Amino acid sequence: MDPFDLDRVHDSLGDEEGEIPPSNVHYRLQGEVDTLGRSVLNIALEGEVPLQCQRCMRLFFWAVHQRTAALLAHDDKELAYLDDNDEREVLLAAVPLDPLEIIEDELVLCLPYVPRCERPDCVAQGPVRLADGSLPERASPFGALGALKRDDNSDPS
Repeated sequence: MDPFDLDRVHDSLGDEEGEIPPSNVHYRLQGEVDTLGRSVLNIALEGEVPLQCQRCMRLFFWAVHQRTAALLAHDDKELAYLDDNDEREVLLAAVPLDPLEIIEDELVLCLPYVPRCERPDCVAQGPVRLADGSLPERASPFGALGALKRDDNSDPS
């Protein structure tokens, strides 16, 4: 599945100067019954998606490895009960579920809110250095307060 085809994911993905880079996410939905006889939907996503680093603004590929086991509730009452009594995600399955909507939900949830690459040359990765390699001297944020305090303590006469 191409994640650029998913409306809610499309805006989160990066491109290269308007060109959509190739991307593919494989998914698997598998139903089962747990030891208590409850319906469970196992959701698996594997692949990578292009994102734009919010520090250096360059494109990078984010690895997607998502596994979710969701309980299926038959009505609102069962949904509320399962949600209160189980740590797993609960989906209302009173009507047939749209598989692509489930995949899109999981993909949205596993993408970082603020994408950041791990390149060693990412411009915001570390402190900015001067041409000679030294760190610039930072002014203390309290320096201005110290100057005001000195002015207040001076003799007005």
